[in-house]
Amino acid sequence: KGTIHLFRKSQRSLFGKLTHEFRLVAADRRSWKILLFGAINLICIGFLLMWCSSTNSIALTAYTYLTIFDLFSLVTCLISYWVMMKKPSPVYSFGFERFEVLAVFASTVLAQLGALFILKESAERFLEQPEIHTGRLLVGTFVALFFNLFTMLSIRNKPFAYVSEAASTSWLQEHVADLSRSICGIIPGLSSIFLPRMNPFVLIDIAGALALCITYMLIEINNYFAVDTASAIAIALMTFGTMYPMSVYSGKVLLQTTPPHVIGQLDKLLREVSTLDGVLEVRNEHFWTLGFGTLAGSVHVRIRRDANEQMVLAHVTNRLYTLVSTLTVQIFKDDWIRPTLSSVPIANNILNLSDHHVIPMPSLKAADNLNPVTSTPAKPSSPPPEFSFNTPGKNVSPVILLNTQTRPYGLGFNHGSVPYSSVLNQGFGIPGMGATQGFRTGFTNVPSRYGTNARGQPRP
Repeated sequence: KGTIHLFRKSQRSLFGKLTHEFRLVAADRRSWKILLFGAINLICIGFLLMWCSSTNSIALTAYTYLTIFDLFSLVTCLISYWVMMKKPSPVYSFGFERFEVLAVFASTVLAQLGALFILKESAERFLEQPEIHTGRLLVGTFVALFFNLFTMLSIRNKPFAYVSEAASTSWLQEHVADLSRSICGIIPGLSSIFLPRMNPFVLIDIAGALALCITYMLIEINNYFAVDTASAIAIALMTFGTMYPMSVYSGKVLLQTTPPHVIGQLDKLLREVSTLDGVLEVRNEHFWTLGFGTLAGSVHVRIRRDANEQMVLAHVTNRLYTLVSTLTVQIFKDDWIRPTLSSVPIANNILNLSDHHVIPMPSLKAADNLNPVTSTPAKPSSPPPEFSFNTPGKNVSPVILLNTQTRPYGLGFNHGSVPYSSVLNQGFGIPGMGATQGFRTGFTNVPSRYGTNARGQPRP
């Protein structure tokens, strides 16, 4: 018998976790249709790969890669259903929406890698072109076309539908759009089908099937086998050009960039927030796309000390929530405190080192326009900043450090104390001229206290 460990959680393996999540998705009836199409897709891919081997056609292989991409899109659709079932957890506080973004990015990148592999094989075939058998070339073309169109039109793939509309148009879509405008000018009834732009997946399926039909006819008529390699290159370029804008868009979402089409709206909302009652500053704002169609963001709002935090938070959230669904707002009050200057008269024992170590600065109202060093009028100083992080300077009360050493006599300095206002008016004392000292530590009112020792006897 083994040892019983109390309060020990069972650790599942990676395969066990995947099985548990798959059962969770399979419990939904909407996923049964996707699983059925996935099984048919695997059977179709198996037959197409066998026909590619028997016909020795690389163009049919390039077209089969589109069927493999359909399998990736079905997996992405299952992940989308799984994301809707899952709730945010402490580890994934924003939810699991980025998993479907990652699935779209991986699917499009794999499709582009397949296109690059076709281009590499086609470059090798130009050096030594093999013979192409057309027995099952046309059959494989129509089987792949029918299944691709049936899959794309029967299942609503939310992630790819959003990306195909939000991403920039490919060069194939632009050329077809130009051709469609010319056709719709002659037949206006076709504008609902061809304009504003066709579905990129349906477009590449039709264009690839058309290239294979042309390849079949040219090989049957003239035994021109090099057209198969040319068709493979054309299908690979169309695949790469169609998937690249989607990879860029989903990659920007993964990098947490701000969507360009909402920057203007966000700036307008932030200006409105900055004008709310009690709001002093809006800063550290950061907005990014959390998933397809979901915008998240965080912002710091500085308010007045007398403002109501909950009221300001409610107004800020109400303004930004129209555009940002997942919002974090941090409210903090203004912590700048205006320093107060002491105007208390100097006591008689102010210079007693045993009683005082720091002397507060008296009021400077009598010498606001003078520089204490040069005794020249200074420029009117601007008011202290509205928000200060204890910055040293004029906003901090100056501290007078006392000198414990005895000054030498006979140099023309008065060792007494003078009022601070008269110090600023008189300036520096000049040795031998009988002028009073202009330093900040000069006092004349208490001369008897300066030269006394610890026993109260005058110094020699």
